[in-house]
Amino acid sequence: MVWGIRQSPGGPESPGRDSANLTLKGKNWPMPNRRRFLQGVSALPLVGTPRLAAAGKRDFYKELGVRPFINAAGTYTTLTASLMPREVVEAYDYASRQFVHLIELHDAVAQRIASLIGCEAAMVTAGAASALTLGTAACMTGTNQEFIRRLPDTTGMKTEVIIQKRHRYGYDHAVRNCGIRFIEVETKEELEGAVNERTAMMLFFNAADPNGQIKAAEFAQLGKKHNIPTFNDAAADVPPVENLSKYLKMGFDLVTFSGGKGIRGPQSAGLLLGRKDLIEAARLNSSPYSDSIGRGMKVNKEELLGMMVAVEIYIRKDHAAEWREWEKRVKLIADTVSAIPSVKTERYVPEIANAVPTLRISWDQSAVKISPAELVKRLREGDPSIELVPGARENISVNVWMLQPGEAQVVARRLREVLKSA
Repeated sequence: MVWGIRQSPGGPESPGRDSANLTLKGKNWPMPNRRRFLQGVSALPLVGTPRLAAAGKRDFYKELGVRPFINAAGTYTTLTASLMPREVVEAYDYASRQFVHLIELHDAVAQRIASLIGCEAAMVTAGAASALTLGTAACMTGTNQEFIRRLPDTTGMKTEVIIQKRHRYGYDHAVRNCGIRFIEVETKEELEGAVNERTAMMLFFNAADPNGQIKAAEFAQLGKKHNIPTFNDAAADVPPVENLSKYLKMGFDLVTFSGGKGIRGPQSAGLLLGRKDLIEAARLNSSPYSDSIGRGMKVNKEELLGMMVAVEIYIRKDHAAEWREWEKRVKLIADTVSAIPSVKTERYVPEIANAVPTLRISWDQSAVKISPAELVKRLREGDPSIELVPGARENISVNVWMLQPGEAQVVARRLREVLKSA
């Protein structure tokens, strides 16, 4: 089944653009605007292109003066999150070598992902933040092409999004992009009193569930009661794998996950899952439709196939075996540093986001004369460079799930060296 196929909301083409429609499978497909290609440009080699290494491969980071590091921090975007499995890279490379119709590929990939996860509909987005914008737009515009063209001009649309005060966070800018106004509440009674004819959506930040008074299941139920779409931002909340469908089964109408964190797909991709009508509307608010708020949130064939394969791999992997490997890494590092006087270690698992085995290390700074911040700095500047969980103050945290084979031993040795020398 094809989702989100309508005549393009892009309207008349602007001057200086090529436009065309394509008839495919009995449908009139709007072709995205294309910048005119410059003609007559010769394919000359770039002047000053660095030579290939002896093995035929360039060391791009070395050329650019950018230093790679061992990731004992986790899936932070600024630290480039996760590494893609070989199969995902192969899918990416496969897609780069052939042309396809982008809307058709979007549809096919979406159907595959929805069937794998067991949800009504799905789409690949340009990250979870993109999904927040597109999901919000979908709740405001539906498939109304006039509304789609006008965003963020919200005239005639519902413009309020209800959110718990303790759920406000840095990523809610992606929701405000659509021109909405947040209505903050704290209790169930306040939420029900805030619902009115202007309410477009109810937003829930999954990692903040322990902080708010209205928990996830009740929040979803309140949305159903008042016929308001509910959106759960669960970007960093796999593992466990069951979460991919958990919140939709709970009753949320939309859920987003980051593609480049635990799922290990392309860092520039994400998932938007949920109600078929809302996913259709989100698609119309996105690229390749030219006159839409999400036109810049482009997802090309490489990210589409890469994300699909990443979901396939993630669902079928042996999660129990992977967890045992993480536990072994935590124990190795803890055993290596715990013999140092005053050093204490604690293994813990965050309650929701990045819920994987993590090691906390603390020490008496009168005996081991180095601050947590200085230790983090020493590891970052050392050889090899190692990144720990950001924000070290009274202790440090070591996250092991992004370590590659053999790197846990390196992290353990360097931690011991720095602590012992202090």
